[in-house]
Formats: sequence, structure tokens, C-alpha cells
Amino acid sequence: MTFEEVCTYCLAKVGCEETYPFDQTTLVFKVGGKMFALIDVVDWTTINLKCDPERAIELREQYAEIIPGYHMNKTHWNTVQLNGSLSNQLIYELIDHSYELVFNSLPKKIKLELKADF
Repeated sequence: MTFEEVCTYCLAKVGCEETYPFDQTTLVFKVGGKMFALIDVVDWTTINLKCDPERAIELREQYAEIIPGYHMNKTHWNTVQLNGSLSNQLIYELIDHSYELVFNSLPKKIKLELKADF
């Protein structure tokens, strides 16, 4: 999976915006002002994604390429290696899961506004 494929997939999500809140190389994808994915634009070999805590543990046990979120709350975030070992389908599913967790946590008013703008 390429950097461009990851970015295009994330940006296709309703209400997604790309920001650089930490530094000039950490691209953060947000929905409703909340992060759902982080990727380094220089060394894009990993992506940090939000995850349900129980599912996060299962994924880490099942895949060596998925570890607790680097520089993140390790209960709610995973770091996923983009080295070609995991299928693109699984990576897309993990991005979807992260986005849905964040989108579903937004207030109803914000969800409706985001959907209306899309």
C-alpha cells in the first residue's frame, strides 16, 4: 500500500480533514476535530489508528505488525506497519474501524453537519 493510497482512502471519508497539529511531517486525519489516523509523510512505514480496546488486544496477538500505539494511549491506539505483510483489505478495515469509532462518538449535531457538507 502506498502513502497516496492511504491518504486518498482517508480523505474519502465524510468530513475528513488533514492537519499537521504536531509538526510538519506528522499528517493527522481528523473528523469533527478528532483524530482517527496519523502517518509520517517522510517515513510512512507505519500508521497509528484508533481501535476498540478489546479488538486492539486481539489484533496485536494475531499480527506481529500491529503493536500498541507509538506515542499514543496504548489502550485505544495501534501502530500498524505498512510494510506489505498485511493485506490492503485489512488495513482499509482498520482505517474504517478507526474512523467509525471517532465519527460515532461525535455529537449528533456535528454528525448531521458533516453529512450535509458531503
